[in-house]
Amino acid sequence: MFASVAIALAAAQGFPITIPLQKTPRQVEQPRAPMEISGPEFAARCKDWDDWDKPAPPVRIHANTYLVGTCGIASILITGTGGHILIDGGTEHDADLIADNIQALGFRLQDVRILLQSHEHIDHVGGIARLQRLTGAQLFASPAAAKVFETGLDGAEDPQAGTQKPIEKARVDRVIHDGEDVRLGNLSLTAIATPGHTPGALSWHWGSCDGGVCRRIVYADSLTPVSKEGYRFSDHPAYLQAYRASLDKLRKVECDILLTPHPSASKLIDRMAGRAPLDDPNACRAYADAIGKQLDERLAEEAKGK
Repeated sequence: MFASVAIALAAAQGFPITIPLQKTPRQVEQPRAPMEISGPEFAARCKDWDDWDKPAPPVRIHANTYLVGTCGIASILITGTGGHILIDGGTEHDADLIADNIQALGFRLQDVRILLQSHEHIDHVGGIARLQRLTGAQLFASPAAAKVFETGLDGAEDPQAGTQKPIEKARVDRVIHDGEDVRLGNLSLTAIATPGHTPGALSWHWGSCDGGVCRRIVYADSLTPVSKEGYRFSDHPAYLQAYRASLDKLRKVECDILLTPHPSASKLIDRMAGRAPLDDPNACRAYADAIGKQLDERLAEEAKGK
């Protein structure tokens, strides 16, 4: 205040005014792993349906949402003022790769406060127990997935039951149901129960804003109709009904950017390389329609086998 008064008096008396410049201009913080740079780097290093455990660089998808998994398996970090949320932990070998990517972005592992899941198979949650130890985070899971975390064994209703290797047991701190919100500081994610690929599968949607540019992001579960030999979806009408309901939910959800547990399932490599748009408001509907077609084809094959 005194300085501004002195400047005004000097100007009124006709004295020259000199305002010293800062020796070092203020540095504007640059985005970490921006899509424009790290996206093409990811695309150059990885290929479609790549190895689960192949290291990949982290990529800022939009605003506070980052891809921190491997070439073949996605893991999503959403950062916030009260701590961070991590979705999926890859295989048991991927946990350390995910942790390295989080730290490479400049974030602390202990600031990851909540762990979430897509579906309860070893390639997506096999590393959760180790990540829980590394971060001290709480684990939130669907009812069916919670049983898998608690026992380490796949559920009897899983179409692939008996074909999955056991996972390391992990402590479940909260059971999440369809439509529930997960809140942490300024973060809010909504769970979408999407059984189909597994009984306990969850998809997630949230908003990420970069200044005035906001996007609705959906991490949609795999949902492909894959099963063990001899399993028939048509023999499980209640499960099949829930499966179709999952696809309907994804068709209707507000979705600007689609992400999936396997990056190639949503053509993410092409999108990061600039060969296709990252944003697509019709992506979730198209994704659900494509899987619905696969399911119809599977049911048609089952009908032929009667």
